[in-house]
Amino acid sequence: MVDEYVDKLRYYCSVEDVQIRPNPQNARDQRAQVDAEDEAVMNLIRSDDWVVMLDERGQDIGSEQMAELVGDAGNTGASRLSFCIGGPYGHGRKMRERANLSIKLSSLVLNHQIALLVLVEQLYRSWTILKGQKYHH
Repeated sequence: MVDEYVDKLRYYCSVEDVQIRPNPQNARDQRAQVDAEDEAVMNLIRSDDWVVMLDERGQDIGSEQMAELVGDAGNTGASRLSFCIGGPYGHGRKMRERANLSIKLSSLVLNHQIALLVLVEQLYRSWTILKGQKYHH
Protein backbone atom coordinates (compact mmCIF):
# COMPACT_ATOMS: atom_id res chain seq x y z
CA MET A 1 0.00 0.00 0.00
CA VAL A 2 2.93 2.34 0.67
CA ASP A 3 4.22 1.64 -2.85
CA GLU A 4 0.80 2.51 -4.27
CA TYR A 5 0.91 5.98 -2.68
CA VAL A 6 4.57 6.47 -3.61
CA ASP A 7 3.63 5.76 -7.24
CA LYS A 8 0.79 8.31 -7.02
CA LEU A 9 3.16 10.85 -5.45
CA ARG A 10 5.63 10.47 -8.33
CA TYR A 11 3.07 12.19 -10.54
CA TYR A 12 3.70 15.38 -8.49
CA CYS A 13 7.28 15.12 -7.29
CA SER A 14 10.30 12.86 -7.06
CA VAL A 15 10.16 10.48 -4.10
CA GLU A 16 12.88 8.50 -2.42
CA ASP A 17 12.12 6.14 0.46
CA VAL A 18 15.31 5.37 2.36
CA GLN A 19 15.10 3.01 5.31
CA ILE A 20 17.91 2.48 7.75
CA ARG A 21 18.25 -1.05 9.00
CA PRO A 22 19.20 -1.42 12.66
CA ASN A 23 22.51 -3.03 13.45
CA PRO A 24 21.78 -6.33 15.25
CA GLN A 25 24.86 -5.74 17.43
CA ASN A 26 23.02 -2.80 19.01
CA ALA A 27 19.85 -4.79 19.74
CA ARG A 28 20.46 -4.89 23.51
CA ASP A 29 21.65 -1.29 23.81
CA GLN A 30 18.91 1.21 23.01
CA ARG A 31 21.23 4.22 23.26
CA ALA A 32 23.76 2.65 20.86
CA GLN A 33 20.95 1.84 18.42
CA VAL A 34 19.57 5.41 18.53
CA ASP A 35 23.08 6.88 18.13
CA ALA A 36 23.88 4.59 15.17
CA GLU A 37 20.57 5.43 13.46
CA ASP A 38 21.13 9.13 14.20
CA GLU A 39 24.56 9.01 12.54
CA ALA A 40 23.21 7.09 9.52
CA VAL A 41 20.39 9.60 9.00
CA MET A 42 22.73 12.58 9.32
CA ASN A 43 24.92 11.06 6.59
CA LEU A 44 21.90 11.03 4.24
CA ILE A 45 20.71 14.56 4.91
CA ARG A 46 22.21 17.35 2.82
CA SER A 47 22.94 20.79 4.21
CA ASP A 48 20.27 22.35 1.99
CA ASP A 49 17.48 19.88 2.91
CA TRP A 50 14.38 21.15 4.72
CA VAL A 51 14.08 18.47 7.40
CA VAL A 52 10.73 17.55 8.93
CA MET A 53 11.06 15.23 11.92
CA LEU A 54 8.04 13.05 12.66
CA ASP A 55 7.79 12.80 16.42
CA GLU A 56 5.04 12.03 18.92
CA ARG A 57 5.92 15.30 20.72
CA GLY A 58 5.86 17.33 17.47
CA GLN A 59 3.38 19.96 16.38
CA ASP A 60 -0.09 18.58 15.73
CA ILE A 61 -1.09 19.47 12.18
CA GLY A 62 -4.05 18.67 9.95
CA SER A 63 -4.14 17.80 6.25
CA GLU A 64 -4.56 21.45 5.19
CA GLN A 65 -1.50 22.45 7.25
CA MET A 66 0.47 19.54 5.78
CA ALA A 67 -0.44 20.81 2.31
CA GLU A 68 0.79 24.30 3.31
CA LEU A 69 4.04 22.78 4.57
CA VAL A 70 4.55 20.97 1.24
CA GLY A 71 3.54 24.05 -0.74
CA ASP A 72 5.79 26.39 1.24
CA ALA A 73 8.80 24.07 1.06
CA GLY A 74 9.80 25.66 -2.24
CA ASN A 75 10.13 29.02 -0.49
CA THR A 76 12.65 27.77 2.05
CA GLY A 77 15.54 27.68 -0.41
CA ALA A 78 15.86 23.95 0.24
CA SER A 79 16.63 21.52 -2.57
CA ARG A 80 14.70 18.69 -0.92
CA LEU A 81 12.00 18.19 1.65
CA SER A 82 13.08 15.31 3.88
CA PHE A 83 10.68 13.63 6.30
CA CYS A 84 12.36 11.56 9.00
CA ILE A 85 10.55 8.82 10.90
CA GLY A 86 12.34 7.64 14.03
CA GLY A 87 13.26 4.10 14.89
CA PRO A 88 11.67 2.11 17.72
CA TYR A 89 13.42 4.26 20.34
CA GLY A 90 12.89 7.60 18.65
CA HIS A 91 15.23 10.17 17.18
CA GLY A 92 18.76 10.94 18.27
CA ARG A 93 20.15 14.26 19.46
CA LYS A 94 21.68 15.26 16.10
CA MET A 95 18.36 14.80 14.30
CA ARG A 96 16.51 16.77 16.96
CA GLU A 97 19.00 19.62 16.55
CA ARG A 98 19.02 19.46 12.73
CA ALA A 99 15.26 19.28 12.12
CA ASN A 100 13.71 22.46 10.74
CA LEU A 101 10.30 21.37 11.96
CA SER A 102 8.85 18.66 14.17
CA ILE A 103 5.34 17.35 13.52
CA LYS A 104 3.25 14.44 14.70
CA LEU A 105 1.04 12.32 12.50
CA SER A 106 -1.02 11.13 15.45
CA SER A 107 -1.22 11.34 19.21
CA LEU A 108 -0.79 7.58 19.11
CA VAL A 109 2.67 6.08 18.89
CA LEU A 110 2.84 4.43 15.46
CA ASN A 111 5.30 1.78 14.34
CA HIS A 112 7.56 2.72 11.43
CA GLN A 113 5.52 1.01 8.69
CA ILE A 114 2.21 2.51 9.83
CA ALA A 115 3.80 5.96 10.17
CA LEU A 116 5.25 5.63 6.65
CA LEU A 117 1.85 4.68 5.24
CA VAL A 118 0.13 7.61 6.99
CA LEU A 119 2.90 9.96 5.81
CA VAL A 120 2.77 8.99 2.11
CA GLU A 121 -1.04 9.09 2.14
CA GLN A 122 -0.97 12.58 3.69
CA LEU A 123 1.68 13.77 1.22
CA TYR A 124 -0.49 12.55 -1.66
CA ARG A 125 -3.52 14.26 -0.10
CA SER A 126 -1.43 17.44 0.27
CA TRP A 127 -0.63 17.51 -3.43
CA THR A 128 -4.28 16.99 -4.38
CA ILE A 129 -5.22 19.89 -2.05
CA LEU A 130 -2.50 22.10 -3.55
CA LYS A 131 -3.57 21.28 -7.10
CA GLY A 132 -7.27 21.80 -6.27
CA GLN A 133 -8.03 18.22 -7.20
CA LYS A 134 -10.60 16.04 -5.55
CA TYR A 135 -8.87 13.45 -3.41
CA HIS A 136 -9.37 9.93 -4.73
CA HIS A 137 -8.87 6.99 -2.38
